Amino acid sequence: MWLDIFMKFSIKDIHSAQWKKRALVVSSFLFYFSGSHAETVSYQQQIKPIFDKHCVVCHACFDAPCQLVLTHGDGLFRGANKQPVYNDLRASPVPPTRLHIDAQSTEAWQKKGFFSVLSEKTDPTTNAKESVLKQLLLMHEKNKITPNKRLPKEIDIGLKRKNMCPKPEEMIRFKKIFPHSGMPLGVTGMTDVERQTLLDWLAQGAQYVPATIKLTDAEQDLVGDWERFFNRKGLREQLVSRWLYEHLFMGHLYFSELDEPKFFQIVRSKSGPGKPIKQIVSRRPNADPGGDFYYRLKPVEETIVFKTHVVFALNQTLKKRINTLFYSDDWQTDKLPGYTDAERSNPFQTFASIPANARYRFMLDNAEYFLQTYIRGPVCHGQIATDVVRDQFWVMFQSPESDLYVTSAEFRKRTTPHMDIAGLEEGIIEAASAWFSIKKQYNAYSNMRQAAYEADGQAGASLNEIWDGDDLNSNALLSVFRHHDNVSVRKGLIGDYPNTVWWMDFPLLERAYYNLVANFDVFGSTPQHAQTRLFFDLIRNDAERNFLRLLPSNTRQPLIDQWYEGAAQIKLITSYQEIYKKKEPLIDYSTDDPKKEFLQQLLYYFSHLNDRLDIINRPEEGSIQTINADSNNDLSVTHSLRRIASRAAKELPAVKSFPEVTFIRVFDDDGRKEIYSVFRNRRHTNVAFMLGESLRRKPEFDTLTIFPGVLASYPNFIFNVHVDEINLFTETLLALNNSREFEAKVVRRWGVRRTHPEFWDLFHDLTAYLYEHNSIEAGIMDMGRYENL
Repeated sequence: MWLDIFMKFSIKDIHSAQWKKRALVVSSFLFYFSGSHAETVSYQQQIKPIFDKHCVVCHACFDAPCQLVLTHGDGLFRGANKQPVYNDLRASPVPPTRLHIDAQSTEAWQKKGFFSVLSEKTDPTTNAKESVLKQLLLMHEKNKITPNKRLPKEIDIGLKRKNMCPKPEEMIRFKKIFPHSGMPLGVTGMTDVERQTLLDWLAQGAQYVPATIKLTDAEQDLVGDWERFFNRKGLREQLVSRWLYEHLFMGHLYFSELDEPKFFQIVRSKSGPGKPIKQIVSRRPNADPGGDFYYRLKPVEETIVFKTHVVFALNQTLKKRINTLFYSDDWQTDKLPGYTDAERSNPFQTFASIPANARYRFMLDNAEYFLQTYIRGPVCHGQIATDVVRDQFWVMFQSPESDLYVTSAEFRKRTTPHMDIAGLEEGIIEAASAWFSIKKQYNAYSNMRQAAYEADGQAGASLNEIWDGDDLNSNALLSVFRHHDNVSVRKGLIGDYPNTVWWMDFPLLERAYYNLVANFDVFGSTPQHAQTRLFFDLIRNDAERNFLRLLPSNTRQPLIDQWYEGAAQIKLITSYQEIYKKKEPLIDYSTDDPKKEFLQQLLYYFSHLNDRLDIINRPEEGSIQTINADSNNDLSVTHSLRRIASRAAKELPAVKSFPEVTFIRVFDDDGRKEIYSVFRNRRHTNVAFMLGESLRRKPEFDTLTIFPGVLASYPNFIFNVHVDEINLFTETLLALNNSREFEAKVVRRWGVRRTHPEFWDLFHDLTAYLYEHNSIEAGIMDMGRYENL
């Protein structure tokens, strides 16, 4: 009973520093002396919290080792699979293996290559002593790692490691060859109580009763209300609902008018509202549903992990906004589009009846959500995709009033046929043929766009053409940070003045979404994924060239030459469109650095859209006293960290030793803490190619961006620094000369290694921080990229 009470706490509660250690002592006492270990162990109350704490941090999303997804009990009983989801050399698509979607029983999953980790036999209630899970747990206990030391070289924790995924009959050999591969891999182990609880559960037959999500009356009313809204019968309403579904299917939807709301996903179902959902299984959200269907709101059952948690609020304000945007104009449609490849490849043609202004403004209203879906959806392991962007840049949007695709029916009619999206063709030959055709269409559109914006009578670009968020929407200005194979997106202009800036219009925003999200198939072939990457390469270049319209014409070519150094000069000539040359911007410049001057004007004119000044990375913006500091400690930390921020590695050698995503946890004796995200911005000569990234690096120009809060999903390392030592911490970094000194003087003193005795508490404190500051967007962090410094 007492252990049950202890285990009922959620992952959010477990992160509370106020009771962690006391709970461990009390639970250990109760476990060993109350006899509670003899009671039946409950999966939901006792086992799931252990998995959430120690296992979900790696076993979530499509990059879960051995496809063993532990965010839900069904994933555990589905088991493991030797075939990885991510495969850079896949000639053809493979059958999808999405939990709860592509199979509904253990037997069906076994036909897809999955095998049990709970027992040698398909019946998990027998032969528990042969459990792969049990043996991996005991391997970790037998081969303990030295506290707070680097892991031995034989423990491979890198992204490129080969997961062996042993079956029960392969465990004897596996243990001999890989004795240090016990679970949790390469990290401080579980407590004795946690391990014994798992072993008792396995010995009792691994009993599992799936949890049932019970909706309150208020939640049921809102679900019914929104399902009726999405399933209205008019042709206009059906077309708009399809467009909304294809743009919201990736999100975790919630009713913001409720306290502590649950999350839902919008799905297509054969059954209507009020009946059990019969989800239609398709590789993409715009695939043919095969008959009549309904849009339904399905509760999210899995443990929430931060890296895939993209939230979207449903409320009455949104419903009024949708009605205003999509139904205030007297537009009509007499026929609904189908789901052919041609219709799926050109959403501009498919949804041409819906006013472009409505579609664009809806995306602008929620721009952060849409950019997050680009990389916090299925691409949780995608260097080939993410290396198309730079490590730090800012994004802004063209105002609807100045976007010719929105304002000119004639321009829209001419250009829409040239809006095909790449990535639907599967085979090498078909993909290559389609790519050349799509690229030709893309260039034709770009030529028409450039001619239209440089036509006689068309004014030059100005600050007034930048979307101002309608004076209140902070989605207008976004910052993007790339961390090798993943990306973070945040509202506001964060970091030092970036090397490049994107200025996106509606065609760019919508094509990027369909390219990277709606039409992307994570189980697709390498040719499909290559098309996706190449197409996004054109979009990036287009967004950068659009930004150049805001700068003096004589500075545009030197800047783009700087962005595309080396072999990328060939692509400037052969693959990309020429820069805009004719029209001078309607902006007055007075310095010899117009790009920085423009960015300063951007910060000034749109200062009301930034949540707070970034005086750590841009100290010239204001006095340090201008921040909203709660104590002198905050001022001291800010003043100290700004000494190492935004400085090139050639001036500050310590920059080269930092991983790409580091968190600094600054704490005091009263239990207060602040988390700072530290991004290492790696400079490249260009990002125009899929391969050879290391050959295009300019590490001497790398810098650090430091900003309060948890801004990334994949920590590479954590430093735990008492506020009284923050000055010593930065002074030590300033004095370093090489990586050996970094390890000896910084990592050993303040580093939280995977072997740290308090690793789990400190690691999950990042999640606790998220819950404390924004519980809606909070989720468990991923430690699959935590480095062995």
